[in-house]
Amino acid sequence: MLENNRDRGTKKWAMSMILPEHLVELRNWMEKEHYEERPELSEWDLQAIQEEIEVAYKRKCQTLIKTWKDGKIMTRGAIIEIIDVHSRCVVLDDPFGLERIPISDIVGVQCME
Repeated sequence: MLENNRDRGTKKWAMSMILPEHLVELRNWMEKEHYEERPELSEWDLQAIQEEIEVAYKRKCQTLIKTWKDGKIMTRGAIIEIIDVHSRCVVLDDPFGLERIPISDIVGVQCME
């Protein structure tokens, strides 16, 4: 029990020594550590993505869309409501509402049904 009290005091003392500048540097380091390069897509990959988007749009089925932005790859599950050619984006209907995703951010598409 006495050891635990000492440990808590040591941890409390150590945390009070971290300066705001240190926190900024730690956050920057973590962002760099988890940065993912944008996947290189060939013409075949881009054509397959386009075809899969069109099929998902026509079927109105649940679709997994993988996007890359700012060094992070995210996967969303939604239904494609609109393919907007003029603004080059796809409008998704997910449980949280409508969301616009630029086509240039999309790196993968998969119909679930």
